[in-house]
Amino acid sequence: MIPPTGTQYRISHGDQVVMLTEVGGAIRTYTVGDRPVLDGYDESEKCSGGRGQSLIPWPNRVKDGRYSWAQRTQQLDLTEPAVGGAIHGLTRWSNWELVGHSENAASFRYVLHSRPGWPAVLECQLDYTLDESGLTVRTTATNVGAAACPYGAGAHPYLSVGTETIDTAHARVPGSVYLPVDDVGIPTGEEPVDGTHYDLRSEQEIGDRQIDIAYTDLKRDDDGLACVRLSLPDGPAVELWVDEAYPFLEIFTGDTLPQEERRRTGLAVEPMTCAPDAYNNGKCLIILNPGDTHSATWGINPLA
Repeated sequence: MIPPTGTQYRISHGDQVVMLTEVGGAIRTYTVGDRPVLDGYDESEKCSGGRGQSLIPWPNRVKDGRYSWAQRTQQLDLTEPAVGGAIHGLTRWSNWELVGHSENAASFRYVLHSRPGWPAVLECQLDYTLDESGLTVRTTATNVGAAACPYGAGAHPYLSVGTETIDTAHARVPGSVYLPVDDVGIPTGEEPVDGTHYDLRSEQEIGDRQIDIAYTDLKRDDDGLACVRLSLPDGPAVELWVDEAYPFLEIFTGDTLPQEERRRTGLAVEPMTCAPDAYNNGKCLIILNPGDTHSATWGINPLA
């Protein structure tokens, strides 16, 4: 029997184990010993809620699936029909080719050819490496077509500290600005987090907060890294970091997931190289000319 997410690939370092999938070149599970670091899913299941998937060539949403490029209107398939939008790119349900595999590392390749709403050709690669500091994920895309194209990338892991829900967990998010959205999840501007329940710059219990918005103006360390932390008081913690290629982080508490039993079981922390609906608003949208390559790196550090 073929699993719903295709061939499964294991990488490990010490007691850290990551399971990767052919479909999407994605992360299915990440554990340290018996402890889950991500809220993943079983090999017998289809991926739900974007768990562990990479989001190429755009993260988040494109309003109405429509944008203008090279003086033409492009219409994408509406992959979020309930709100009439196109969500999370074009590669997460495709079969990626394994092009490198060792005990602690794996690399996947996929060529995204042109299709309705997407006129370009991208050669994409995902590189996963486990070491003593945790998991590092590098996303690379090269425009191998004949014309310039818009580009953005993201990822969709759900952090876990092993609790049934995230309500009792504490979170710290380094963003001082958030992007309020309309009723279909499209940003309507930018606002400071001060005085709102989105302000998680200091570590706080998540409680019953419902969050599904992007943060920006990220506080970074001397190495240019911004870090989200999920923890339990006197318990385990996990951190997700992003390099400077990611100016946005979407935080999602999972309250609207269609599978009720998976709501609030993990905290989605979504690195994004551009804002939601960047194909229309242009915020941090990357333009790849023929031959151009873009790389972005994020990672997860499981803490005791």
